[in-house]
Amino acid sequence: MGYIVIYAIMALMIAMGIVILAGKGDRLIAGYNTASSKEREKVNIKRLRLLVAIMLFLSGALIPLLTLELMGGIAYAVIIMMACFVVMYLANTWAMKK
Repeated sequence: MGYIVIYAIMALMIAMGIVILAGKGDRLIAGYNTASSKEREKVNIKRLRLLVAIMLFLSGALIPLLTLELMGGIAYAVIIMMACFVVMYLANTWAMKK
């Protein structure tokens, strides 16, 4: 039963990544969704979409690690946290218009 839930979440994350990468899911991006039009003008949306989609693909691809029960999912959590820090840094530097 647990495997079904894990693979359903994996499929959902990958599907969300595809929707965002296709340019149809800007409302799914936290922060961008609630930003004013002035703040949105400062963001290179194509780069932000790419970053968010990569993060969703990475998270979705690594979810099966939870089934391996590596130290109670700590390895998965550490990898995802490190990836989140990289994505946050790039979202505030690389994805901003100059």
